[in-house]
This record gives sequence, C-alpha cells and structure tokens, in this order.
Amino acid sequence: MSKRRQFFDPTELARYGGLSLVARNVVEGFLSGIHRSPFKGFSLEFAEHRQYYPGDEIRRIDWRAFGKTDRYFIKEYEDETNLKAVLVVDASGSMGYQGKQKLSKFAFAQQVTASLAYLLLGQLDSVGLLTHDTKPRAYIPPKSEGKHLFTLLRTLEQTHVGGETSLGEVWNQIAGKHLKRRGLVVLLSDCFGDIPGITRAMRHLRYSRHEVILFQILAPEEVDFPFKNPTKFKSLEVKGYELTVDARRLREEYQKNFEDHRRQLRKITEELGIDYVMLRTNEPVERALGAYLRCRDT
Repeated sequence: MSKRRQFFDPTELARYGGLSLVARNVVEGFLSGIHRSPFKGFSLEFAEHRQYYPGDEIRRIDWRAFGKTDRYFIKEYEDETNLKAVLVVDASGSMGYQGKQKLSKFAFAQQVTASLAYLLLGQLDSVGLLTHDTKPRAYIPPKSEGKHLFTLLRTLEQTHVGGETSLGEVWNQIAGKHLKRRGLVVLLSDCFGDIPGITRAMRHLRYSRHEVILFQILAPEEVDFPFKNPTKFKSLEVKGYELTVDARRLREEYQKNFEDHRRQLRKITEELGIDYVMLRTNEPVERALGAYLRCRDT
C-alpha cells in the first residue's frame, strides 16, 4: 500500500487543537512555502547569528532564518527584542457574519491574529493583544516570552462578538489609553464605520509615531453582493432589526457605496503612510503572513 502525504486544512484543525495548533500549522506551512519558492520582500541579516548546536535554547532559534535557509540559526545578541507589536482585534457584532464560508469574519481574524502572534514570538519580538466591541475589552501588554503565546491565544478563544460599535471612536480611545508606547499596531476589522471617525483614529496612531498595518477582513458576499432574489437582511449589531429588500435592484447601489467606502479608506491610509491589506474569509490564512512580511520589509 503506497503512502500518501496528508495535507490538513487549518480551519479543520481548529476543531481538534484550538488556535495553538492552527497557528503552528499555518506558520510552519507558510515558512516551508517560502523555502520552496523565493519570496520577494523577505530579507535576512546574519550579522548577529550563529549556527545552532545541540544544547542551545530552542526559544532562541530564528524561525525566519530557518524558513529562508532550511537551517537552524541562533540569535546571538538579543538583549532587547526587535519589535513591540499590539494586535487590535475588532469583536463587534458585524464581525460575526459568516455567509457561506467555513469561518466567520471574527473566526478568520482569530486565526490571522494567532498566526501573527506565533510568527512574531518565534522571532523573539514582543506581542500584545487588544480586543474590542463597543469599547476596549481585554488588553494584554506586549511580552516576548514563549509562554506568552498561550495567554494571547486563550484570550482570543474566550472572546466572542459583541454589539454595535463606533469603530473610529473606539480606536481613538485605544490610541490614547493603551497604545502610548511607540511600536507596531496591527488593526484587524471589517472597517464598517464612518470614514471621518476612522481617519481621526488612524491620524492619532500615526501622530503617536506608531507603524500601522490595517487588515480589512471581509466575507466574499460583502464584496461581490451575489444576492438576486428578495432577501431578508438581519443586523448583527442591533438586536431585532431586519430588512427585506429586492437584492437585484439594490446590488448596483450597494456596490457603488461599498467601493466608495473602500476607496476612501485606501486614500487615507496612503496619505498617512499606513499599510492596507484586504483579506477575504475564503482565502488562506497564510496570505496575511505574506502581506505582513511585505509590509515590514518596505
């Protein structure tokens, strides 16, 4: 009987090992892919590296170097971590939308966040987490310890989508209260909020000299609006609110408004020097890792 190599879908693995197993498989699979085919925008410095020898602490292995060379290297001078990052996850009601996909927007954001945390901590960077809906919820300050990953993932797994939120107002509050120390801020949200409010919040972050990456997470249905028949839409943020519309007649107006909102979002991020990436929930989670590394390397 011939042996066949098994390929696992991270979204299926989630049922067995939670976010820890998902993150590990996404990141290790991604790094393996980098080794198989050159990845533009992925740079490496060996000035402070040496080859790994048995007895060295595993936590000091540079996994980015391993992904590029398929060899183990130790970061020799690591008195301070390279980066302090805070992953800000939108857990408002609209993030609960799933459509016909395996994952809701929030579940997809959980897996992206877990994978980014795994990658960053593997590089000995400091990672923190902040979740919010109508207001900031859990906040975990950045740390670089290996065991810190389980604190982050446990908090993510215990977070559930909440109610309606004014996105710009909440981000502005977070910028003023929790993100005072300069670093990297990664925002994960569907960005369904008023543009002026979002703009004020992102300006606040940039004026505080943060580097900012914005991941806009959307379900394919929200982008393409494939509905054709009379359709009932229920609000995920306002309990009991629903509306039945002629989807075919609404489609053109919806797409116009959607593209206008996204165009404004892209415009303000470009003006402020913020990296913007749109992710669909039917895409592989590891696409976020590639986008992250490209943003960091430019």
